[in-house]
Amino acid sequence: MRRIWDIGLSPSDITPESVWRARRRFMQGAALAPLALGVPALARAAADAGPMGPLLPATKDSRWPTVEAVNTWKDITTYNNFYEFGTGKGDPAEYAGRMQIKPWTVQIDGAVRKPLTLDIDDLRKLAPLQERVYRLRCVEAWSMVIPWTGYSLSHLLSHVEPTGDAKYVVFTSVLQPKNMPGVSERILDWPYTEGLRMDEAMHPLTLLTFGVYGRELPKQNGAPMRVIIPWKYGFKSGKSLVRIHLQSTPPETSWMRAAPQEYGFYANVNPAVPHPRWSQATERRIGSGLFASRIPTQPFNGYAEAVSGLYQGMDLRRNF
Repeated sequence: MRRIWDIGLSPSDITPESVWRARRRFMQGAALAPLALGVPALARAAADAGPMGPLLPATKDSRWPTVEAVNTWKDITTYNNFYEFGTGKGDPAEYAGRMQIKPWTVQIDGAVRKPLTLDIDDLRKLAPLQERVYRLRCVEAWSMVIPWTGYSLSHLLSHVEPTGDAKYVVFTSVLQPKNMPGVSERILDWPYTEGLRMDEAMHPLTLLTFGVYGRELPKQNGAPMRVIIPWKYGFKSGKSLVRIHLQSTPPETSWMRAAPQEYGFYANVNPAVPHPRWSQATERRIGSGLFASRIPTQPFNGYAEAVSGLYQGMDLRRNF
C-alpha cells in the first residue's frame, strides 16, 4: 500500500477520510450497519452528558493563568487527533473504546541509574496531582483551552536519576493493532514515538498527564497517561505512553520520519514560520463556531515568558 506522503499528501489533507471510510465499512456488510451507526451516536450522547468517568482529585495550579474560556467536555472528547484510530477528528471517540488499558505499566529506562517499570496507579501517586489549564495548539491551526490533571514530568525523571548521558527523552505510545483500526492504514510507522530535549522535559510546564476536567483521561484523549507540552504543537504530546527512554542522541520521531519537511523536532508554536501548505499566523478555536473570527497565534502558544530562554541563540526558523 502506498503511503500518503509518497504521493505528496499529508494526513491533514485527508481528514474527511472518516466519511468515506465509514461508507466503505457500511457497504462491506449491511449486517454490521446498525452497530456501526450506533457507536458514534453513543459517543456523542456520552459527550453531551458532560464530564464522565472516575474522579481524579487535584489541587489547582495557577502559576500559568489564563482568562480564556475553557472548552467543553464535548469539544475535548469528540474532536481529537489520535491516528491509531483513524485520521478523522471523530474517529478516536468512535473507536478508542476498543483499546485495553488494564493492566497498564510504563517502562522508564535508558541513561538512568534507577530504571523503573511502574503500573499506572503507582505513577499517579508519585507526586501530588495538580489541575492546570493549558492551551493546546495543533499544527492544523486549531486550538482549545483544556483543564488537564497531572504533575510535572520532572518528578518522575528525578526518581530514575538521569545520568550525564541523558540529553533527550523519547516517548513511545502503545500499539494494539487489533484494537486500533487506524494502524492498518500505515499513515505512520508504528508505534508512535515523540521526543524532547532534556531541558524541555525537565521544565515545570511539561506535564505528565492522567486526567482532564477532573476525571481520568478518556481513551480518545490518551488514557491512561500522556504528556502535554503546551508551548509546542499538539503532535509532540504523545498519548497512551508505555515507555519513557532517556538517551544521548537526538531521536527521529514518527512525524520526522513521515514528513521531515513539515514536522521538525522542536515544533514550537511559531506564527512566523508557516507550514509548507498553510499559514500558522492565526488559529481557529474549537467551539467558537464555524464563522467565528480566527485569532492570532501567540509565539510559544502564549508561554514565551516561561520557555523562550530554552532556545536562546537558536534560529527558530531553521530549528522548527
